[in-house]
Amino acid sequence: MPKFLLKRWHGYQTVWAFALLLILDAFLVAYNWPLGLVCFVLIAVLGFIMVKKEFVFRRELVNYMGSLNLRIKRVEGEVSASIPLGIVLYSEDRSIEWHNPYVSRMFEEKTLIGSELTSFFPQLPFKQKDKKDGSKENTHGNAHEIRFEYQTLDRVYELFHYPEERLIYIYEITELATLREKYENEKIALGIIMLDNLDEASQGMDDQQRTALIARVASEITAWAKDYHIYLRRLSSERYLMVLHYSSLQQLEMSRFVILDNIREMTADLKVPMTLSVGLAFGSENIRELGELAQSSLDMALGRGGDQAAVKAGQRLSFYGGKTNAVEKRTRVRARVIAHALRDLMQESDRVFIMGHKMPDMDAIGASIGLWKAANLYHVECYIVLDCSNPSIDRLMEQVKKDERLLEAFILPEEAMQMMTEHSLLVVVDTHKASMTIEPKLVDSISRVVVVDHHRRGEEFINDAVLIYLEPYASSAAELVTELLQYIHDKLQLTPLEATALLAGITVDTKHFAMHTGSRTFEAAGYLRRNGADSMLVQRLLKEDLQEYIAKAEIIKHAKMMYGHIAVAVTEPGQVIPQLLIAQVADSLLNMTDVVASFVVSERPDGVIGISARSLGKMNVQVVMERLGGGGHLTNAAVQLEMSIGEAEEKLLEVLAEIEKEEGLFE
Repeated sequence: MPKFLLKRWHGYQTVWAFALLLILDAFLVAYNWPLGLVCFVLIAVLGFIMVKKEFVFRRELVNYMGSLNLRIKRVEGEVSASIPLGIVLYSEDRSIEWHNPYVSRMFEEKTLIGSELTSFFPQLPFKQKDKKDGSKENTHGNAHEIRFEYQTLDRVYELFHYPEERLIYIYEITELATLREKYENEKIALGIIMLDNLDEASQGMDDQQRTALIARVASEITAWAKDYHIYLRRLSSERYLMVLHYSSLQQLEMSRFVILDNIREMTADLKVPMTLSVGLAFGSENIRELGELAQSSLDMALGRGGDQAAVKAGQRLSFYGGKTNAVEKRTRVRARVIAHALRDLMQESDRVFIMGHKMPDMDAIGASIGLWKAANLYHVECYIVLDCSNPSIDRLMEQVKKDERLLEAFILPEEAMQMMTEHSLLVVVDTHKASMTIEPKLVDSISRVVVVDHHRRGEEFINDAVLIYLEPYASSAAELVTELLQYIHDKLQLTPLEATALLAGITVDTKHFAMHTGSRTFEAAGYLRRNGADSMLVQRLLKEDLQEYIAKAEIIKHAKMMYGHIAVAVTEPGQVIPQLLIAQVADSLLNMTDVVASFVVSERPDGVIGISARSLGKMNVQVVMERLGGGGHLTNAAVQLEMSIGEAEEKLLEVLAEIEKEEGLFE
């Protein structure tokens, strides 16, 4: 019998009670011994009965405890066998020492005892550094608990691992996982579809033909939406609202938005095929915020030239399509509006700073000179930010030195940082990425920024700009600036050097008007010629050095053909080539027979690996460069990588293989 029971019910209090009775009986004997003797006999009989009952109680208690112990053990066995919880004990060498029947049923094995633990739980983490994705480590007292999910063909389990005790508990959470997956799949995504070139595609049509075209496109979009379980609401003749589940969005991404190709092919008989732009957003619980993200995604798709889908899912931004060049806008209304807005911003500023991208080319400098001229017309103090010259602009800067007034406008980034005020204006030309500018700190420090660029919009963007003129259809930033100059002042008169600098920028980016040109490109060039642009001076500015030509030929000699129509040239390790020369080699490779795209990989003087990509339009090299962390145009893109030239080549080939597997490299 437990000691606490003896002390509580059968302890010393009973002995003291009998001792007290004996003392009282002794006093009674002293006064009346016959009566005392009778009482003594009664006390003895009572003591005998109490002792006998005590022995009986102890025997019954022992029997009860024994039967209770047997019942508990039997219940333990039954519970261990039927409990919906797996228990595994393993040894120091990670072999299974014991498990309950639940684990046997889970793996459909008679016994797992003696087997390697990792053969049944390959993802089981033993240390923090071994944890796989999805595992969580918590501390309970002195025991470390590691939780992670384990999935079989049709079941999902959650494992609680206690490494110190070498113990694993297993719970089935299939129903919870199913509900969680259903919840994720049924989250709402919002999207906007826009016919981004309806006016251009329907140019010259009468009302009946235009209505028939819109009806054909609407019918195709409606059928596509029905196939993917999308609620579609037509907002206007060229705009649709989409409401869909995340599961449908996943299917759309797997199909890589086949509707883009369907609409383009369906209207291929038109002079200008119809194209769509799609903006989709997912991940926010706030519907209003989701709508804003969808519009932002659409703006991103349009900013990249249209004919593509942009999907914003949380922190992930993905692009699909973009196989065609941006369609040239026939109207100049936007150019006039932007010109007037830029004029007002300049007049409201005490100083205007103009800055291009790092290692500026002829286009960036020419556009900067054109905007500097616009600011001077309104007597606004204006400066062009330039850190240093480079081979691509050396000849132009020699001409600039002959114009003292223009030369004084060029200042260093440090000077600009000291001169800027809260009323200053910064105009960024030929790029829309702050990190690509000559001095990113200047973009962050100034309150008002204007962006003038012709590159397809990338994920990084100067979002807080007060004015954005981003037109991917344009051949160059110099073309955009030339159009702005025609509306910014009625009596604008360019000097021959200023007009030549702008024409040189257009000439460089169009490869002497051979690529990426439209009617507005030639109109801008004609305007510059009327204002004194010297075409012969442009040719002298763009002349090649003999040694550079020999160096290009040496690089081209090592080029190899891939996928039938892609030329890839990689320089030898340790061979340093300027970025301008890398780009020129890529341009030269396009002149070779059967080459529709070219990639040149080389180490630059600054130590990074530069890759220049060019194409004739049948391949989107921008997508390739974006996957490597760069960007550009459909036909002209580049990236800079901090790795060895061998690693850069391997990474480029991996990306090409991925795109070929996913959707094909060529249109």
